[in-house]
Formats: sequence, C-alpha cells, structure tokens
Amino acid sequence: MDLGNPIATGNTAKIYYFDNKIVKVFNDFLPDTESINEANKHKYAYSSGLPVPEILGVTKINGKQAIIMEYVKGKTLGDLLFKDKEQTEYYLNISVDIQMKIHSINPNPKAIEPMYVKLNRQIETVNKLGIKQKSVLLNKLESFTYENRLCHGDFHLYNLIKTDNQVVVIDWVDSSAGDIRADVYRTYLLYSQVSSVLADMYLRLYCEKSGILRSEVFQWAPVIAGARLSESVSTENSKRLMRIINHYCPL
Repeated sequence: MDLGNPIATGNTAKIYYFDNKIVKVFNDFLPDTESINEANKHKYAYSSGLPVPEILGVTKINGKQAIIMEYVKGKTLGDLLFKDKEQTEYYLNISVDIQMKIHSINPNPKAIEPMYVKLNRQIETVNKLGIKQKSVLLNKLESFTYENRLCHGDFHLYNLIKTDNQVVVIDWVDSSAGDIRADVYRTYLLYSQVSSVLADMYLRLYCEKSGILRSEVFQWAPVIAGARLSESVSTENSKRLMRIINHYCPL
C-alpha cells in the first residue's frame, strides 16, 4: 500500500494522512506488541470520555505495525501560540484545564500501565547513569506515595488539536496510572527545554488551579529527568538532564 509522504515523523513512527484517516506506521525496531499496547491506552482514554480521536483499527501495512485512527481537522495549540505569542497564557490556561480533567480520572489498574513500572524500566535502561545513580533514583521513586490518576506522559501544546468546537488530545503512548505531580513535572521539563518563561507560566497556572505546590512537583525532577534520558530524543540535551539529576541527587 502506498500511503504517500508522511505528514510527521517521530522517534518511533511515521504519521500519514490517507483516505481521510490518520495512519501511524511504527518503526521496525519496536516490539511486536507496540501498536496494540498504544491502541489500548488510546482506547481507554477515549472510553473515559476524554476528547480523543477514535481508534479505527490495528493492522500491518507493508509488513509494519500500524494504527488507523480518526482524522481530527484543526491546528495544534503549539502552532497557534507560535503565530500569536501574546496569547501564550490563554492557550496554556486551556491546556491546564484539559490536563486537570485527565488527572481527575481514577484509572482501571488493569487498563493502564502503572507509572512506577514504566519509570523503573526506563531508568534501568539508561547507559549514561552509573549503578549508584540508578540506585539513588530508583530508591527515590520507591519513596513516593500518591493516589493513582490517569497521566498522559507527554502532555504539551503540540499534542492538543483545536477543532471548531473542542480541543482534542493526541499521542497517548506514554500514558500511565500514577502521580499527577510527576506528569506536571514532565510537561514542565519539556517546556523548559524551549523556554523557561513558558515553563514557569505553565507551572504557575497548574499550581494555582489545582492547589498543589511547586515544591511537590519538583520532588519528581531527578526521576523524570532520568527516565527522559532513556528516550534518546535528538532534540533533548542529555547534559541538561544530567545536571538536573546531579542537582537533586548528588553522589
């Protein structure tokens, strides 16, 4: 099947627009269960009443895993903000309201992977971390107590599509059941890579609306930075992540 040229390319997959649908085709190096696991997370978010594109099928295309999903017409909040930066707080307010709605969901433990398991696995695979550093991070992860809530895991303005009548949340591959403070720090970490002003504004808005403290969010900083290292994202600065880890967990 000829899907044409991808409309987006990520670390794990290429995204195509075909037959008025979105087709996500996964890279070969991923486990055979990748597509079904992601689709199940996506379906769970959809079944929870969140504004999420509907999954239409999980299949193989030209020998590769693929997910077919509903096409959502609109622009991401990230694109809209880039064109009108004076509206930064307006778009961040919208995003925080949506993230808090996600965080209000108490997930079925059989439907969503526990955050603890996910972060533990990620930290264990990081070659840049020594045995002692991993042990410190994993002990810190073990020490947290929290009520499990649905967490997106990669929540930012480019994963929010504004349509004519709502804002739709995409890309649920990193979702888990865990601590909302960890999810908030993950978003803060992503924004701070681009702009400290954007990151601080986001965190201020979330803390004001939710009542959680900035200090509570930053308790998760070394653990989330350590897990981020496992992703080997080309645009991320690994030295920056190591500085965060060393600042909060000096050896």
